[in-house]
Amino acid sequence: MRVLGLDPGLRTLGWGVIDVDGPRLAHVGNGLCPSSGVDLATRLLSLHVQLTEVLARFKPDCAAVEQTFVNKDAVATLKLGHARAIALLVPAQAGLSVGEYAPNAVKKTVVGVGKAAKAQVDHMVRMQLPGVVIAGPDAADALAVAICHAHHAQSAGRWQAALRAAG
Repeated sequence: MRVLGLDPGLRTLGWGVIDVDGPRLAHVGNGLCPSSGVDLATRLLSLHVQLTEVLARFKPDCAAVEQTFVNKDAVATLKLGHARAIALLVPAQAGLSVGEYAPNAVKKTVVGVGKAAKAQVDHMVRMQLPGVVIAGPDAADALAVAICHAHHAQSAGRWQAALRAAG
């Protein structure tokens, strides 16, 4: 299974692709989609075009997106929501299923602690994907989202198999 993880951001959208074979994870690619343009619509179009190119290049089987946390600045949260919409839309347009994970769920899965710092997430991503060269903090977060999705998908598969065996 090839998983695309996405860390939405209006300035920079991070992406990471991993291959999952049972318990083994392998890094395929990661990077950043910086938005360009003066107005919001142009910046969103820029993210859409770049993310569409990532999907065409790496051909993932599924995608996962980090959920937006609400902060004190409502305008900033709303703008981040626009970028998150692009992160959800592009994989859906490609016919992929898209998982969504809260930031603390991603950190708990990858680091073991839901309140982990960015440096801890980066370190654990490097531990789980030896030799990876990470394009930046947003790409590290995106790889963490992909790892989180891989673990949850495997757990769900084992749960479904157990239910079938019991039935």
